[in-house]
Amino acid sequence: MSSAPIRVRIAPSPSGYVHVGTARMAICNFLFARHHGGKFLVRIEDTDVERSKPEFIEGILAAFKWLGLDWDEEIVYQSQRSELYREYAEEILASGAGYRCFCTQEQLQKDREQARAEKRNPHYNRRCLGLSEAEIQQNLDKGLPCTIRLKIPEGMTTFDDMVTGSIDRQNSETEDLIIARSDGTATYNLAVVVDDHTMGISHVIRGNDHITNTFKQIHIYRALGWEPPQFGHMPLILRKDKKKVSKRLGDKDVMAYREDGVLPAAMFNFLCLLGWSSKTDREVFTVPELIEIFDASSLNASNAVFDEDKLMAINREHIGLMSDHDLAVMVAPMLVEAGLTTKYWLETRWEYLRNVIGLVKSRTSRLSDFVERGGYFFSFDGQYDPEAAAKHFTPEAASALDQLADRFEALDVFTHDSIEQTLAAMADERQVKKGVLIHPTRLAVSGMSVGPSLFEMLELLSQSVVVERMRRAAAFIREGSNAAGQDR
Repeated sequence: MSSAPIRVRIAPSPSGYVHVGTARMAICNFLFARHHGGKFLVRIEDTDVERSKPEFIEGILAAFKWLGLDWDEEIVYQSQRSELYREYAEEILASGAGYRCFCTQEQLQKDREQARAEKRNPHYNRRCLGLSEAEIQQNLDKGLPCTIRLKIPEGMTTFDDMVTGSIDRQNSETEDLIIARSDGTATYNLAVVVDDHTMGISHVIRGNDHITNTFKQIHIYRALGWEPPQFGHMPLILRKDKKKVSKRLGDKDVMAYREDGVLPAAMFNFLCLLGWSSKTDREVFTVPELIEIFDASSLNASNAVFDEDKLMAINREHIGLMSDHDLAVMVAPMLVEAGLTTKYWLETRWEYLRNVIGLVKSRTSRLSDFVERGGYFFSFDGQYDPEAAAKHFTPEAASALDQLADRFEALDVFTHDSIEQTLAAMADERQVKKGVLIHPTRLAVSGMSVGPSLFEMLELLSQSVVVERMRRAAAFIREGSNAAGQDR
């Protein structure tokens, strides 16, 4: 590792939301910087006026903040640096490393088609490279539009990649690229080189779909007499169908996972593992732990598959790492938004909410599960799982629910032990297994066939609530039986 200060960046284009590939690259750069005590910078590549939108910039920064990516220094916006790019394009032109190209789009297309017909490389044929100073001036006097192209030298270019090792390419495979358009604006590769150099970027860690750009950018660095940064190209993230994760294929916004109940620490952890390994069997890490152990030498060159099941498994582990209080802070607004309770009610019963969280969290893989699987602790509309009701809500169950409700109501103390003893005694009297009473009771009070320990659940719900719901369920069963009899 060089002794020079570590300065890395993430440079999204604000033409849409942040998908997981961009987020993964931001995380790797962030960890690399923080591990080495360096700087993590953000640059917004917003020179495409038609596609760049302010709301997309806001969305990008919101996603980074949600993931916990705190950047150093002010954000750099390419749209504010046009004159800087123009100056360096002119410098390349003046040095002889670049030249003016007056070819029209029609001429370029005609040349490409002819090259293909003759089975030649369709690269630019350097039609304008040999123009004399007089010819150039004559074209300029006529007002003919021109671009500035970089003259690619002969030979081979090699760079040492942080991920895959040495990569080389014959320079003949790279055409004389346009670095400035006819309107004077910089193309992508020139702007990136100027930005990375002036921002003092020491390492460029990005997706391996940029390798072709890297060779182009190295030529621009050399034309300007600058030392290129060290490059590292990460593997692509693939979907399960082995296609590249992309917005065009409908892959989700990173922030959509927040709506799905994924914790930012879990998403951070999961994305870090796509292309990087701790070299251990362990997979669940906190962000501080990842900063401590992140080593760029452990970056993997193989493409990684985005597996949502794996993400949810990691999310479940991170939920288990959180305190009941911190989870309650995150779940409370979700319960209110779902219409299950009110902000005031929760604020006055915070201990109850924390107890619900503690009881339910071992069965949750996402934050939204607290609402879906624990909503009955706050509101219950008497809707029962149809399949479970068909199995457990029998006429015998109605009688048992009423009788058990009477016994629960008569208890002086309504605790886990007293509830369990009462249910067990009644099962013995009826000479049935406890499950015969447990299943309809759970369904009666929660509407669900699965959940946390029944006796802990009943204690937390409270005696009056439990008794009322059990009697309501018994009435529901009888009404259903009567309706079925009438239908017959």
